[in-house]
Amino acid sequence: MQAELELLQSLGPFERVGVQFAATLLLATVVLGLLQGYGTRIVTKSRRSPVISSCIGVPTTFVLGGLAIGGTLLLETSVGMFFGVIMIVLSLTVLPVLTALGFVAVGVSVATRLGQDRLWVGVLVGSLLSGASALSVPVAVAVTGIAAILGTGAGVRILFGVGETTGPDDRTVPPANKI
Repeated sequence: MQAELELLQSLGPFERVGVQFAATLLLATVVLGLLQGYGTRIVTKSRRSPVISSCIGVPTTFVLGGLAIGGTLLLETSVGMFFGVIMIVLSLTVLPVLTALGFVAVGVSVATRLGQDRLWVGVLVGSLLSGASALSVPVAVAVTGIAAILGTGAGVRILFGVGETTGPDDRTVPPANKI
């Protein structure tokens, strides 16, 4: 972790902006292209209920980060080589993807305020936000953390179907206009 931060700090501010913008744009485009149904649902879920997604995303992000750190520590032992690689691959596969979708959700929210409610505009605005936050390393860590929390929370909600009902008859409390 320390080596990655040193590498990030060794780059100039405009190089960090370009790298983070390009990485977010490329990853978000690829993920939304490959996961067409799930990706757009994750972005929509994160936009419609960011508080619930954040409440679910905080522990999920810590667990995925802990998997990466635990896997790195296990790699240093001879016994944990097999398990360490699995933990790192799992964490580094899921966390960047959901973080990119979190940036897209924030980008779509900002673009909607500006009058454009299209997914591709959200991808571009989210990538610009990601790149602009890279001017300062602490700001980049904070903004990326918020996007990771939103993305992982919405991802878990979509993947496991937390809090959704299948039909109006499954509700325990009727809607406000049906009382």
